[in-house]
Amino acid sequence: MTKLKMRTRRALTLARVFIAAGILASLASGQSAQTAAPANTPILEEGKFRLHKFEQAIGEETYQISKAGDGLAVKADFKFNDRGTDVPLAASFRGKNDLTPIAFEIKGKNSRLSAIDRAVEVNGEQIRVRDREEWKEGETPPQYFEVAGYAPVTMQMLLVRYWTTHGSPRELEIYPEGRNVWIQPRGQDKIAFHGKTETLQRFLVEGLIWGREWLWFNAKLELIAAVSTDAEFDHFEAIREGYEDGLKTFVGLAGKDGMNALAQISGTIPGSRASNIALVGGTLVDGTGKAAIPDAVVLVKDGRIVKAGPSNEVQIPKNAQIIDARGKTILPGLWDLHAHFEQVEWGPIYLAAGVTTVRDCGNELEFITAVRDTIAEGHGLGPRILAAGFVDGSGPSAIGVARADTPGEAREWVHRYHDLGFQQMKIYSSVKLEELKAVTDEAHKLGMTVTGHVPNGITTRQAVEAGQDQVNHISYVMEMMVPPFPAGTKRIERLKAFSEVDLDSETAKKEIAFLKEHHTVIDPTLSVYEMGTASTAKPFSSFEPGVAKVAPELAEQLFDVGPPNENSELIEKVFGKYVALTGKLHEAGVAVVVGTDQTVPGHSVHREIELYTLAGFTPMEAIQAATIVPARAMGMEKELGTIETGKRGDLILVNGNPLEDIHKIRNVEFVMTGGKMFKTGELWKSVGFLP
Repeated sequence: MTKLKMRTRRALTLARVFIAAGILASLASGQSAQTAAPANTPILEEGKFRLHKFEQAIGEETYQISKAGDGLAVKADFKFNDRGTDVPLAASFRGKNDLTPIAFEIKGKNSRLSAIDRAVEVNGEQIRVRDREEWKEGETPPQYFEVAGYAPVTMQMLLVRYWTTHGSPRELEIYPEGRNVWIQPRGQDKIAFHGKTETLQRFLVEGLIWGREWLWFNAKLELIAAVSTDAEFDHFEAIREGYEDGLKTFVGLAGKDGMNALAQISGTIPGSRASNIALVGGTLVDGTGKAAIPDAVVLVKDGRIVKAGPSNEVQIPKNAQIIDARGKTILPGLWDLHAHFEQVEWGPIYLAAGVTTVRDCGNELEFITAVRDTIAEGHGLGPRILAAGFVDGSGPSAIGVARADTPGEAREWVHRYHDLGFQQMKIYSSVKLEELKAVTDEAHKLGMTVTGHVPNGITTRQAVEAGQDQVNHISYVMEMMVPPFPAGTKRIERLKAFSEVDLDSETAKKEIAFLKEHHTVIDPTLSVYEMGTASTAKPFSSFEPGVAKVAPELAEQLFDVGPPNENSELIEKVFGKYVALTGKLHEAGVAVVVGTDQTVPGHSVHREIELYTLAGFTPMEAIQAATIVPARAMGMEKELGTIETGKRGDLILVNGNPLEDIHKIRNVEFVMTGGKMFKTGELWKSVGFLP
């Protein structure tokens, strides 16, 4: 990730205003940052944060800071429940009175899908770091702090306190990761709480997670709010108890700052723009299914394709900017029909991977509309965003704040999203059948389609018969092949049933024919399920080479897998069934489209395409699943999806020929959209990835 530019003197002055409150002095002297502690207790400060995901309250974090000999001791307990799964995490920290670290330990889960068990010990000039059972040693750096990712947010509060009171260094090394973070004051915000207005200092943090975080502090350097993303890339917010009514204000301010960051990134990657652009000498794979054309020319004028064909049939205008495409393949821009664009950094990443259109499959409403519009207006760098409006019902598996528990509420949400320019509705797991029907009926009246999960208690057949046009995730299709599961069936029992499915049985054929008859579109997200097969015996890098190129903040998370367990063989077998079922759907004529959900940013689009060839698609068909097929699914085939006269000039240049070797689809060198061509290496590097 690019390092932050040097901060202005005024920004540093604002940060140091907070030191005047004497926060560290009060801790050292036994005075709480909130109230004076009783003489008979060692507690100096304590507090509570309400934890949110997609602005929905899901848990809390408590912390205590106490005297410990000549220094301080900190304990933080963090726990939330995400869609029925508990995510508990505990951390402890010991430091000197000025917060110079001595020891740190963190253990538990930092998402539904990931765990952490790490520790740091400092003894003079030696620093020791533990990752599970393995210890490593090194020299203690002159300045450093101990924090591990976005949670618990107490450690982020202490990180900023340390940085502020130790000279506000341009960059600060953190352990156990052993990498740098950058902290930047972003000015002051006046925010109303319970009829009163408080002035808070906003800080931007980079390098702790992939992307940016925003933290707000009061004059005592107490953390009031954090807007971040969690270990699943999902929107995450922590608000100090008593300040919850400011949640949307904090999210809005972070979103605005994020849009500014997106514009800044765009300014560093100018791209090549000309009224007339001619791609000359490459092999043209236009996406229609026609045979490839060697030594081709593609003319793009003002963002539209004027002509595409053999070089001896296409006259190049004298004023055209010539792009030498020899040795490369010219392809339509790729699509990802299951995106969750939750950080501005996804914009450059998608373009770097050759993705020029995404369908955002559920997001925070204010954030995704702002990002979509910023890009569409040419002020930000990223793909075209088509949006599916998220809606769920109440229940233990619910997510977000868009709830439809009556048909009337369902219709209201459809209209709200439609009025904001959304193309689809996204159904989630707790919607009831009556509300699902209300969503589909109203959406279809307004010219929208409906995608999503198959909600709990509803079969895939029922969802499709109720009007759901598209289904996310191949597992919901596999459920059609087995008898209904009783309520409370454990995941392992479901997997055992899936592993025994005969995809050539009459039942399987009947269900696939049902989907074909209803023109149901499936985005299997195979790359998500493949990620679940990784272990120390089958490293993630063995099937996804892109992990070697991700930003350092992501690398550890993606490489951190455990040894095989008693279920590994079963999970591998079920994944094989998912791949085979995807092939059966395609063979029967069911529309299958590339969608990645959230795995390895950018690279998983390529992996999804590769997996389709393992399912039996030809390389051409796999490419079409990422171009013309999703364009048809979204009703945009007249504008996008192929390289044909009159269509938008969304295209990519790939080194090599993916029709001969589908893995060449990873070699995207140039991407064009909106009449502008970018070199992908610069895009990757702009957000901390290797090209």
